[in-house]
Amino acid sequence: MFTHPEYDGHEAVLHAHDPATGLKAIVALHSTKLGPAFGGCRMYPYDDPALALTDALRLSRGMTYKAAICELPYGGGKAVVLADPRRDKTPELLRAMGRVIAGQGGRYITADDVGTTLADLAVMREVTRHTAGATAAAQEPLAVTAHGVLMAIEAAVRHYYQRPDLEGLRFAVQGLGNVGYPLCEQLRARGAALVVSDVDPARTARAASELQAEVVGPEAIYDQVVDVFAPCALGAVLNDRTIPRLLVRLVCGGANNQLAEPGHDALLAARGIAYVPDYLANAGGVIDFYQEAIDDRPAAVLASVERIREITAAVLAHAAATGETPLQVSDRIVRDRIRAAV
Repeated sequence: MFTHPEYDGHEAVLHAHDPATGLKAIVALHSTKLGPAFGGCRMYPYDDPALALTDALRLSRGMTYKAAICELPYGGGKAVVLADPRRDKTPELLRAMGRVIAGQGGRYITADDVGTTLADLAVMREVTRHTAGATAAAQEPLAVTAHGVLMAIEAAVRHYYQRPDLEGLRFAVQGLGNVGYPLCEQLRARGAALVVSDVDPARTARAASELQAEVVGPEAIYDQVVDVFAPCALGAVLNDRTIPRLLVRLVCGGANNQLAEPGHDALLAARGIAYVPDYLANAGGVIDFYQEAIDDRPAAVLASVERIREITAAVLAHAAATGETPLQVSDRIVRDRIRAAV
């Protein structure tokens, strides 16, 4: 565990098993120095349990960084359930997961994620109060993550292209799920042209019909001549194989852990491609959770998420002044805030 390549001084990693329900789960608490660890509960049929541990470690660290860069009173955590949500998810299993979360005594607050829903959180709340989505407004769909990504894009376009709007720009959007599709809707509403890919043909057909998007295959999305590449699907898509193929000046999207390795932001920079840190662009969810305790009206939540635009602009300006990459600047800000809280 302590020599795992994704281990980053995590405070705790719990492996939970409930034979009665078949629950097998990992809860990773990266840091609670700034507050209780916040992060989603992912349910996915991992072929290899080692991949589940890697996800829990990487994603929990990302949650710490999301909260810290936005100056929110949370640390980072992640729960990963090794199960197929279409086949294995039952109320009993969800309640067993809720008891695991309750056992952390408030050190970890969970939210919905890949493979889980707000309805699943409601089942967990039968046995624990440490979940997001507890208010009536929080249970209404609101594309907070996509809105945050849009804010980061607007700041980056203004900085790198000296453009006050997105009219006429071309975007390659990878993934049309809960973040990618609403992001495409917002981009299209602002006059952008779209090139999209997704493994689900129904999603791409919808984008072509409703948003006049050009559809390309999942592999071809890296080869598009566009102004902005927005990864909104899986992680590790920016790697030694794909980075040399990009024909773009700016990468800014909603996927977690877009870089396969930490040094890949430098590889992007060497090719003249700016990379907005993923944990900054996609921090809308944790801002949403924080804002709901203050004012949970949709307009108030979206207005709070818009802070991502100003934070992104400040990070990009600092990077330009120092010659660092935006990721280096952002990482240093986060580390300094965590150290100051000790």
